[in-house]
Amino acid sequence: MLSYAQIPFEIVVSHVEEYFNERNDPNEIVQALALQKAEAVANILDQDAVVLGADTIVTIDNQILGKPKNETEARKMLKQLSGREHIVYTGVAIVSAEESTTFYEETKVQFWELSDEEIDNYIKSGEPFDKAGAYGIQQLGSILVKQIDGDYFNVVGLPIARAYRELKSFLK
Repeated sequence: MLSYAQIPFEIVVSHVEEYFNERNDPNEIVQALALQKAEAVANILDQDAVVLGADTIVTIDNQILGKPKNETEARKMLKQLSGREHIVYTGVAIVSAEESTTFYEETKVQFWELSDEEIDNYIKSGEPFDKAGAYGIQQLGSILVKQIDGDYFNVVGLPIARAYRELKSFLK
């Protein structure tokens, strides 16, 4: 997505374990996880590197839906989201050797009512397993979504317009 904003970048995976206290506010959780990821990568790169880290979670009924570990979890999440509104939070951290900043975006998403067959077919696609809330809006999961209120790219995993502006400000 950074290529949309014509920002040169290199992808470096952080390998940070995603542990968090579910009692914290979702916006605090995603910002903390994004910062952990960005700092982990910054520690292995050159001093002049600027690192952008991001983390996304889905919430419904005051419950955090992470990435499903198996078909049973994916099915449970998709049934819970079916026909309902949920909130997607993405935290972003920008880190350099001298400073860091974080921000978050939230987007409301409403799903269509999903039949068991639709859920099963989506699970068979394999798409749910590396996605918070068991869906990816940018791929086949787009047919599950009835409406969004907020930044589409936030649901994809990086609110690119805001990230671009924050990065521009950070580099001044």
